[in-house]
Amino acid sequence: MNEPLPFAGLVVLDISTYIAGPLAATLLADFGADVVKVEDPQGGDPNRVAGGFSSYPQSPVNYPWQMDARNKRSLALDLKHPQAHDVLARLVARADVLITNFPMPVRARLRLRHEDLQPLNERLVYASLTGYGESGPDRDQPGFDTAAYFARAGWFDAQRHEGQPPHFALPSSGDRATATALFAAILMALYRRERSGRGGMVGASLVAAGLWSNAITAQGALLGAFLPPRPPRERPRSALVNIYRTADDRWFQLVLAVEDPAWPGLCRAIGQPALATDPRFATTPERRRHAADLTAILDAAFGARDWTYWQAQFKTHQIIHGAIARMQDIPHDPQLRAAGAVVATDNPDLPLSIGPPLTADFAQPVRARPAPALGEHTDAVLAESGYTAADIAALRAAGVVA
Repeated sequence: MNEPLPFAGLVVLDISTYIAGPLAATLLADFGADVVKVEDPQGGDPNRVAGGFSSYPQSPVNYPWQMDARNKRSLALDLKHPQAHDVLARLVARADVLITNFPMPVRARLRLRHEDLQPLNERLVYASLTGYGESGPDRDQPGFDTAAYFARAGWFDAQRHEGQPPHFALPSSGDRATATALFAAILMALYRRERSGRGGMVGASLVAAGLWSNAITAQGALLGAFLPPRPPRERPRSALVNIYRTADDRWFQLVLAVEDPAWPGLCRAIGQPALATDPRFATTPERRRHAADLTAILDAAFGARDWTYWQAQFKTHQIIHGAIARMQDIPHDPQLRAAGAVVATDNPDLPLSIGPPLTADFAQPVRARPAPALGEHTDAVLAESGYTAADIAALRAAGVVA
């Protein structure tokens, strides 16, 4: 592949913190963009210390920061300083994309709103990440993915089981989905700019992305249709879309969403072909009515053999299923590397990492470089914006940059 990466030459200002906003910038960096992460000199992005969060698996390597800030440069700029806006103006004048997730009142104080910056560069794509959207009574409310993407969008309630409290979420999973939405919005604006020459403002919110992901149950709610809390696994709504355990303690998901054509094959796979004509299970409504009985039969069958046996049977009889991977299986799964979901890096602290969730036949993502130290590239970025060494020294002495 001799052609440049898709975003080569694109200058991105990542003026966002934590996960969703910065990850949209990471995807741009993965495919060639020059991403400048603008951080507060006092500690930088709080995500720099995310590795110590109690909900994260603990490691001597600060892998959340290394993964999420790869391929970026760091400029330490105190946006609250009276002289900072002049620096920001120079950065914006040469930027293609600016990403921010600061609350609206903070943007107003820092003169970081779209209307503040658009006059400085009419080609600028201004990408806004919010918790709850750009308008409405909660527009100024900060939002993390657990609160906005999962809780407010109904995910926790939709996954609740009978007699149990709502579920909790894995760390940052809603952020990562929302980052992909913001990335798509940025591409839409860049495509428009190619035709019109003008930038514009695009956005994504955690709550809207959560609702989009939860659209089946949320759309039902808009029509007044609701499901009761999920029944226990032993009494499912459908025994053919359920999880089961094998003799060697491996769990898998059975996914016979279109039941009637697949049902006879499953009966043959478990060695009970006569079950296909059992009156309790002969039709989809009857199987649903007797789901607990069928689950007990399948539990006994699947529990009698190891997972390797069932893998072969499912392949022979074309039974749709999914192995429920244990976290310890992921490093050794060859398919993940073959698909580009796990990639090698140029970071000695993180030799393997999670790759971007998209591929192109004309481009390979950049091999991940180590995440930048706070302010590591301050001098270089300022010099590219026209500041002399004396200017930079004066800004540093005044506390504008570090």
